[in-house]
Amino acid sequence: MNFPYQFEFFGSKIHYHFIFETLAFVIGVRLYYYAKKGINDPISEINRLWIMIGAMIGALIGSRVIAMLETPSEVIHQTFLTIYQNKTIAGGFLGGLIGVEMIKKVIGVKIASGDIYVIPIIVALFFGRIGCFSMGIDESTYGIETTFFTGLNLGDGKLRHPVALYEMIYMIALLMVFRLIKNVELINGDRFKLFMVLYFLYRFCVEFIKPYEPLGLHLSIIQWCSIFIFLYYYKFLIRLINYAK
Repeated sequence: MNFPYQFEFFGSKIHYHFIFETLAFVIGVRLYYYAKKGINDPISEINRLWIMIGAMIGALIGSRVIAMLETPSEVIHQTFLTIYQNKTIAGGFLGGLIGVEMIKKVIGVKIASGDIYVIPIIVALFFGRIGCFSMGIDESTYGIETTFFTGLNLGDGKLRHPVALYEMIYMIALLMVFRLIKNVELINGDRFKLFMVLYFLYRFCVEFIKPYEPLGLHLSIIQWCSIFIFLYYYKFLIRLINYAK
């Protein structure tokens, strides 16, 4: 495998990552509108629009801020351009969550709004990670060296954990889980909460096989974000644990 994967377009080399990132966005949006047709949405069209704007602005800011904090030692050396270019999905989710909650306070929406986004997000993540995998070690979605059978040469001649592939497999598993509970009666908002908890559980664990720089207590910023999500949804987690009993 020759990483990163590129193709020529009018004499310029274009990363496949750009193609799959765009494809992920387009497919995610189309799935959202498809899902919306089959439900009686209690949130009005205009409020949905405001919520999506809040999510996008929050995700834009969160993905850059958290990406910046992934390398604490380099924070003072980062320029506006490097801050804008670097981004992380986990930070996007955290920022998007904060953005949505803030805009809902402003427009007066008090009901949960995230369930409809779960399947579109999972599918979009799957396609997006294909692009991340195509970048090899040119993007930070690669793991440490390993002798495990899954180890791949991602462009530097070393066998590494292909964490982008791991996440693709995890997304398939999550898609199966949410398809299985499609007809299960849950409290409005619980599907989104379950997705966030399961996704950040994965991100917390996978950081241990990535070459991360700790922010504090030997944990990376992604792991601290994961802990924040677990605390934010602690009431849901308590309900989930009690239900499992």
